[in-house]
Amino acid sequence: MTDDSEDPNDEVQYHLEVSADDVADAVLLPGNPERVDKITALWDDHEERARHREYRTATGTYDGAPISVTSTGIGSPSAAIAIEELARVGVETFIRVGSCGAIQPEMDVGDLVITRGAVRQEGTSDEYVREDYPAVADEEVVAALVAAAERLGYDYHVGLTMSADSFYAGQGRPGFEGFEAAGSDELVAELRNANVKNIEMEASAILTIANVYGLRAGAVCSVYANRITGEFRTEGESRAAETASLAVKLLARMDEVKAEAGADRWHAGLSLE
Repeated sequence: MTDDSEDPNDEVQYHLEVSADDVADAVLLPGNPERVDKITALWDDHEERARHREYRTATGTYDGAPISVTSTGIGSPSAAIAIEELARVGVETFIRVGSCGAIQPEMDVGDLVITRGAVRQEGTSDEYVREDYPAVADEEVVAALVAAAERLGYDYHVGLTMSADSFYAGQGRPGFEGFEAAGSDELVAELRNANVKNIEMEASAILTIANVYGLRAGAVCSVYANRITGEFRTEGESRAAETASLAVKLLARMDEVKAEAGADRWHAGLSLE
């Protein structure tokens, strides 16, 4: 007999250890559990609701809007678990908040990258849908992230992201003792020529799974390194967190405006003022 605690549809989720009362409708998804404290420091108030393995969850308000954060750890497999279990307790909007490597020369360390679509070089999303299914961000989430970055005055880029399954070989970096995976010497150049903006490890799975389930998702990442110029600094983390938090506030306002106008989707003809 299977232990009831392992039931994926149980009220308290197996990995995240959260229930419907623990989270808001919108959740930010950083990878690093330590980033939870940096995100919640920007909010009006917060309370930690769960902590298990790589998953830390806190819930509070930002500028009066209900908001939650759940860390996912590194990579798409653990991010997919977070999406699955948060969706089961009623979450409808997901925004990845992370770091990335830029692959266009004009992008500076500390800039933000807002993902509108992703190259699915990770394998997790392949277990959900066929490989030619697109990983696209929800247009309302993209619009809210752009509006938030503009209001906050942060430099940002909007475009395509590549999500890999490994930090070293899968991103064209040398492995142990200089090991080079097949094609790694051409990977970054090919992506750059195709106008991909950045590389990270979770966005495409988050976007794909959210689309499969009819949920809203997007991603905003801080540029820690530019793979073309060789510049590297851990900078801009709080900008991504603040931009995502404000985007949740703006999405709540979008939903109000849609309801008032009787519209199914927010569009440029509807004001957020």
